[in-house]
Amino acid sequence: FLYMGHYAVHLPFQEDPRFLQRYIDMGLSRPEAAYAALVEGMDKSLGDLLDYLDRNHLAENTIVIFMSDNGGYSHPPREGGHNTQNYPLRGGKGSMYEGGIREPMMVRWNGVTAPGSVNGQYVIIEDFYPTILEMAGMKKYRTMQQVDGESMVPYLRNAAKRNNHRALVWNYPNNWPGGNNGYDNAFMTAVRQGDWKLIYFEKEGRLELYDLKNDIREAHDLSRDNPGKTRELAKLLTARLKKYKAQMPVYIQSGKTIPFPDEISAR
Repeated sequence: FLYMGHYAVHLPFQEDPRFLQRYIDMGLSRPEAAYAALVEGMDKSLGDLLDYLDRNHLAENTIVIFMSDNGGYSHPPREGGHNTQNYPLRGGKGSMYEGGIREPMMVRWNGVTAPGSVNGQYVIIEDFYPTILEMAGMKKYRTMQQVDGESMVPYLRNAAKRNNHRALVWNYPNNWPGGNNGYDNAFMTAVRQGDWKLIYFEKEGRLELYDLKNDIREAHDLSRDNPGKTRELAKLLTARLKKYKAQMPVYIQSGKTIPFPDEISAR
């Protein structure tokens, strides 16, 4: 087993001299060229690992999983307007919009995953643990803690398989210092079920509802147009937060915990 956690692409954006000049020649500014060179450097590193597996006849007996840990950074020193770098996705790292939580993932599993296939099923990082155990043939096991994720193996075996009933929950009851975009990066929780996604901005006491299938940019908040779906997801999100005993922010002045999402939707 090998876990390889690249530091790139991450602040500070240190220039990779192997690839920098080509991006400057393409017309990118120095900061953006440095960012692009870091991406290519990470890609080169991944290619070196895959080449090693091939040279040592390990590729046929090795499963490769690749993913990012956040959406792309979308604040200075990146250039351009705030939260435009991941277009058409809105937002970036630290945000509950798709630009912050939608990430690339690839799996190569010889004899199982079809080359070039794509599955649109939404999954989450907690799914890696039960997935790897199933890949390794572990059927009966006990864990010290509850396993929150679900195995992705059925979706790897069948690229057409979907589960639109599953709910994914994110909770970030903190003020993230990495961005300068107000409510987009502070005190928020969200739930996705199927193509519907609800975000609760806790500091403002506001709910936003999006139909990701028809609005991947999250440009149209449907919370007022579809109050039924808003209430449904607010109730689901509240139930999950209470089930997990999730930490919720507290008002400094009163010491009281902020309302749960279903209490906001009832107002």
